[in-house]
Formats: sequence, structure tokens, C-alpha cells
Amino acid sequence: MPIEPPAPRTIVVAADHFEIASDDVIFSAEVASTVVVCLYDAVEEPGAVINLRFVTRGEQHIDLTDRTLATYLLLLDRCVAELRRSTPRAQNLQGKIAAHVDSDATPAATTDGVLGLVTSYLEDAGVVLISRQLSAQPANLRFRPAMGQLHLEYSPIRP
Repeated sequence: MPIEPPAPRTIVVAADHFEIASDDVIFSAEVASTVVVCLYDAVEEPGAVINLRFVTRGEQHIDLTDRTLATYLLLLDRCVAELRRSTPRAQNLQGKIAAHVDSDATPAATTDGVLGLVTSYLEDAGVVLISRQLSAQPANLRFRPAMGQLHLEYSPIRP
């Protein structure tokens, strides 16, 4: 009887944080008023996930400021730099984006600003953007960088 390899460990990525792994793992994140960037190498096993929150406070919108965008840019840059440092042989970085856009709580200018910043940064960093999934429904994300697999499980719509 063949022996099955153990399932990869799961790493949970909280909002406004990133996680990196150089082995076969599954990243998990809640996509709820956030944009989640999944990074992986097309040949090697390393990967990373960064979870950026669309800035809202209760029912009130907080203006998307240069400071907020600069913070997101620093997080993205640090994540990509640490991913490259953890596996120097990784030369084929690719990215997938998943975002939950709550049109009632997140103004279009905020959504466009954050998604534009992320997309531009990835392009400048030499990361090939493979897919971009935007949804009006929150989801639970599971990402396995070793396989380049992104799975979104959508939450039921509340009445």
C-alpha cells in the first residue's frame, strides 16, 4: 500500500500582514474588504501572501491618503524582497490577486487606488500578474504556491 505524504501545513495571513514560506504550504486568508496578493515562483516552491485591507471604519470611509498608499507600498516591497532573499533561485515570480469589494462600504476611488498601486508595483518589480479576481462577496482564500493553486470559497450572502 503506497504511503501518502503528509498534508502541507497551513499559514494564516491576517489583514495588513504578509507571510512567506520556502516549502510546500497552504496560505489561508479571509478576503473581506481586502485585496490579497498571492506570489509564487513558476519553477520553485516558495511563495508569499500579503493581505491589504481597504481602509474603512465602521460605516465611515477614511480617505485613501498618501501615507496609507506608502504603507501598502512598503509592505509589498518588503514582502517581495524577503521572498526573493529566501529563495535566490526563484527567477519566475508570478502573482494572483483576489479582492472583496464591498460597494456599500468601500468607495470606488479607494478600490481603484489600492488595486492600481498593487498592479503597478507588481509590474515594476517584474512579477507577472496571472489573474485578478474581484468579488462583491467575502471569501476564504486558500493558496498553495508550490502548485500555483488559488481557491476561493465564498461566504453565503446574508439577507
